Amino acid sequence: MDDAALDLSLDAAALTARLVDFPSESGNEKPLADAVERALRTLPHLTVDRHGNNVVARTNLGRAERVVLAGHIDTVPIADNVPSRLDEDGFLWGCGTSDMKSGVAVQLRIAATVPAPNRDLTFVFYDNEEVAAHLNGLGHVADAHPDWLAADFAVLLEPTDAQVEGGCQGTLRVLLRTEGERAHSARSWMGSNAIHTAAPILAKLAAYEPRRPVIDGLEYHEGLNAVRIEGGVAGNVIPDACTVTVNFRYAPDRTGEEALAHVREVFADCGVAEFVVDDHSPGALPGLSHPAAAAFIEAVGAVPMPKFGWTDVSRFSALGVPAVNYGPGDPLLAHKRDERVRASLITDCEARLRTWLTS
Repeated sequence: MDDAALDLSLDAAALTARLVDFPSESGNEKPLADAVERALRTLPHLTVDRHGNNVVARTNLGRAERVVLAGHIDTVPIADNVPSRLDEDGFLWGCGTSDMKSGVAVQLRIAATVPAPNRDLTFVFYDNEEVAAHLNGLGHVADAHPDWLAADFAVLLEPTDAQVEGGCQGTLRVLLRTEGERAHSARSWMGSNAIHTAAPILAKLAAYEPRRPVIDGLEYHEGLNAVRIEGGVAGNVIPDACTVTVNFRYAPDRTGEEALAHVREVFADCGVAEFVVDDHSPGALPGLSHPAAAAFIEAVGAVPMPKFGWTDVSRFSALGVPAVNYGPGDPLLAHKRDERVRASLITDCEARLRTWLTS
């Protein structure tokens, strides 16, 4: 077989193995994007477009509703876990099996085998999801060609262990800097210790009571935590600067502005000399009240759950497209050296999506 070819007649588990054996670490997705584009262009029922290493394919059947099936084609760095292997217990092992080449395989199988769905479909395959937000291919497509992503509903095939996870929480990272005055540690009273000055910040974090709001019947769980602390000059110097990095994971009933205002309020009396926003991606409401979402949940036979982490459903939400996460991978195995997925779950997810799109 051509090393640069994807055979869409393979079953979804076998196609997942082929995708895993096609390395595509973030920043090196072009060969796989080329292969995906070539495979999709052989399908006469699809219109195929490309922007960078992002491939978008669409049916144009005039259906009353349009649904997006989206997935990223990049993986974290390979950790001696390629090529793929199938064990005797039916697990497919390898980098990206869970996050999220099994979901991408399902997308490709639906694209190839459902030429006349009951809803118009848009398939999005994008790059650089596993790295900095400004590199994210879905974001680039949304900026350059928002019309390509216009839809009534979206399914992001991120790993959920075949459960439906609604929306996602937002994530805000801030740097809280305190100041002091350097001095020799033998004469510490001649200075002011910036690390000690950070104590009120840590005390506030230790006492913080997170919200657990219920949205569309799903209970989210916020969290405000220090994830890094930096300070110190040398073993005999009183430090004049300290930075506490704080991550706020917030429920999607807060806007990004509200989340930022809340964090500012929490630390308002902590002696922070400088407050810097280091990274911020708002959340997405679950949108489970949308008729397409209800039909999807019924078709796949899943009990909806909240998405605690951030995913690109947020980008669809910003475009006014309600979205859920649903894929065959296990999120607890994503990025691990022993990453794996149950092969039968991949074909099962494909079958359930097919039922939803053809019934």
